[in-house]
Amino acid sequence: MAENNPFEIPPQIRELTEKNIEQFRRFYDQWMEGVTSAMSMWSATPAGQAAPGFDGLRNRAVQFAKDNADAAFALAQELAKAKDLQHLMTLQSQYAEAQMRAFTAQTQELGHLLTDAMKNMRTS
Repeated sequence: MAENNPFEIPPQIRELTEKNIEQFRRFYDQWMEGVTSAMSMWSATPAGQAAPGFDGLRNRAVQFAKDNADAAFALAQELAKAKDLQHLMTLQSQYAEAQMRAFTAQTQELGHLLTDAMKNMRTS
C-alpha cells in the first residue's frame, strides 16, 4: 500500500476479485441458460399456455432481470479495478443512480404490459 493513501487497495486483491467475478459470471450465465430453457419448455406445454400478452410480460421481466444482472456484474468489474475508497464510492453512487432510473423505466413498462395483458384477457 502506498504510504500517502491508506485507503489504496492492493493490486493482488484487485486481481483476485476480478478472477472471482469472472468465475461467478460464468456460473450465473449457465444458471440463466437453464432457467430460460426451463421456462421455454414450461410455456410450450398446453397446461403452461398463458393468456395472450402474458408471455410477452414474462419475457420482458426475464430480460429486465438479465439486464440488471449485467449492470451489477459491470459494477463489480469496475469495483475490482478501483484503486482507492474514493473511486469505490463514486462507482457505487453512479451505479445506484443509473439503476434507480432503470428500475423506474422497467416498472413503468411492466405496468403497461400487465395492463395490456389484462385487457386482452377480458376481451378473449
